[in-house]
Amino acid sequence: MPLSRKLAAEFFGTFWLVFGGCGAAVLDAAFPQFGIGHLGVALAFGLTVMTMVYCVGHISGGHFNPAVSVGLAAGGRFPAREVIPYIVVQVLGGILASAVLYIIASGQEGFQLSAGFASDGYGVHSPGGYSLLACLVAEIVLTFFFVLIIHGATDRRAPIGFAGIAIGLGLTLIHLVGIPVTNTSVNPARSTAPALFVGGWAIHQLWLFWLAPIIGGALAGFVYLGVFEDRAAAR
Repeated sequence: MPLSRKLAAEFFGTFWLVFGGCGAAVLDAAFPQFGIGHLGVALAFGLTVMTMVYCVGHISGGHFNPAVSVGLAAGGRFPAREVIPYIVVQVLGGILASAVLYIIASGQEGFQLSAGFASDGYGVHSPGGYSLLACLVAEIVLTFFFVLIIHGATDRRAPIGFAGIAIGLGLTLIHLVGIPVTNTSVNPARSTAPALFVGGWAIHQLWLFWLAPIIGGALAGFVYLGVFEDRAAAR
C-alpha cells in the first residue's frame, strides 16, 4: 500500500476521532435537559475509533494516535521509518477537526473557549481536580492498556474480524475511567487539537499529554513483544 494512501487514511481517521469524540463533549455532554454526560462522551470516542478501524484500518492499520504508532513500532508491528509521517498527519487531522468543531460550536450564542473546548488538563484544570502525578500515572496506565489491547486484538492468533470492536470498547472503558481525571487523552493528537484553540493553560499543560501516552504506548509494545508475541509464527 502506498504511504500516501496510508497517510490519507490516518488523516481522515484522526479527524473523525477528534470531531466525533470532542464534538460530543463540546456540543452534547451537558446539553440542557438532555445531555449525554460522561457515558455518552466515552461511547462517542469508542465509536469513532471502531467505525474508522473498519473503514480504513485495512489501509493504514487504523492508528489515529501517535501513541499507538509508537507502541506498534516498539512491538515490531510497524516500521519505525513511518512513525513520524503518521504522527504529522494525525496531528493535522485533529487540528482540522477542532477547527470545524470551533466553527460549529461558536455559532451558538454564549459559546466560550474558556469553558475548555474538551481540552485535557491536570491540577485546577482536571475535571475532578486531580494532581499532576495522578494525571501522569493515569495517562500512562490507560494508554498502556489501550495499546496492549490493540496488539492483542490484531494478533494473528486472535479471532478474525473482531479487532475493531475490542479496540472501540477498550477506548470507551478508558474514557469512563479517565474523564474525571484528565478529561482523557491517551492520544497526543486528540490533546493537541483543542489545546491550540484554547491556548494559555491548555498549551502549557500539553507536555503531559504527549509524554505520558508515548511512554505508555511504548511500554505496551515492548511488553507485548517480550511476553505475548509468538515469535516463531512471526518468523
